[in-house]
Amino acid sequence: MGSNGVEKICGSTNELSIKEEQADGSVQVTCFSQVSDDVTLHFQIIRLHKQIYAWIGCNSAKFGHLYAAAPTRPSNTVGVTSLIGGASDNTGSGIARRLVLRTGLNIILACNIPKNSPMLEANAEKKLVQKLISLGYTKPKI
Repeated sequence: MGSNGVEKICGSTNELSIKEEQADGSVQVTCFSQVSDDVTLHFQIIRLHKQIYAWIGCNSAKFGHLYAAAPTRPSNTVGVTSLIGGASDNTGSGIARRLVLRTGLNIILACNIPKNSPMLEANAEKKLVQKLISLGYTKPKI
């Protein structure tokens, strides 16, 4: 890691991580791209206090639909809502729901994955979850 707090790793996955210390905790930003089945998936993860913002882009930097998901009490279920677009499209809402179950944190997910691409959606979710695990953002399995 360089003196400015930026770390870059090259290989089959291009990655850029930035960690900034703040008075109430830390904010960590991780960006990476992955080629899957001739499609380039772009990811950005911002870890905030008790929540994660994630963006998944497919072949472009377009923002896409925005979803918010949070654990509910006392039933330990997940509430998901569409904030921008995606009223009839559940591509991102399912990913957001499952991320809350994996992390136990509030999730804001921006998703730009084409409709009717279940394999692409599954690959994107798999890559995102793998990165969240490697960053230590998931809760341990009991």
